[in-house]
Amino acid sequence: MKQYIADAFTDKVFSGNPAAVCVMESWLPDELMKKIAAENNLSETAFIVRENETYHIRWFTPGKEVDLCGHATLASAFVLANFYDSSAEAFDFTSLSGKLRVRKNGSLFEMDFPSRMPLSVSLTAEMCAPFTQQPAAAFLSRDLMLVFEKEQDIIRYQPDFQSIASIPDGMGLIITAPSEKYDFVSRAFFPKIKVNEDPVCGSAHCNLIPYWAKRLGKKTLIGHQVSPRGGIVYCEDAGDRVLISGKAALFSECEIHI
Repeated sequence: MKQYIADAFTDKVFSGNPAAVCVMESWLPDELMKKIAAENNLSETAFIVRENETYHIRWFTPGKEVDLCGHATLASAFVLANFYDSSAEAFDFTSLSGKLRVRKNGSLFEMDFPSRMPLSVSLTAEMCAPFTQQPAAAFLSRDLMLVFEKEQDIIRYQPDFQSIASIPDGMGLIITAPSEKYDFVSRAFFPKIKVNEDPVCGSAHCNLIPYWAKRLGKKTLIGHQVSPRGGIVYCEDAGDRVLISGKAALFSECEIHI
């Protein structure tokens, strides 16, 4: 079986967020896909099967299947555009999060994803425990999002993954703050599903975009995920949808023997 690894939200390898992409003729057993994802040990492995004019996509971390993943969807569209259908201007996916579309926009791949405006919640001792600098506010959707006052609070943060995993709220933890050069910065952590830090997390921007669009009073934004690998995310708030755009670079192409 052919597998590709592409770095998403970057135009050069060794930055952005790497994802494995397996394009298949038919589905493998779930347990085998879980084992492949664990063997890859990347934050996400995407499995794709073509169904008529659309593609069915599923995402697996080394720990479990998840309902939505942005960077692996971008990487999948990049692989399809470069190795399977170079003439296509858009790729339609069906997924656990419904229908998703990725459109080619010059050198960018623009993902049309659901907007997930997180709800304001009270800060708790468990939420604050991983930090020396107290967050200013907390919001909750699928993931917990903590807002800080300063960009440096995000850049300099040294994560305590055990403490993050002990927070009962949310599958993952997103931390974010306003930025001087960009509209906002962020980082994302998922130790509960065996992904300590997700270098550039597309699904996190389903929360980040509506929050920052409302706070800053603007529809188009640029986010910088300031993980050690780093990546730039071009964002647009479109009501009940968000448009998340980025580039990708191919790292490897290989054959899996199973």
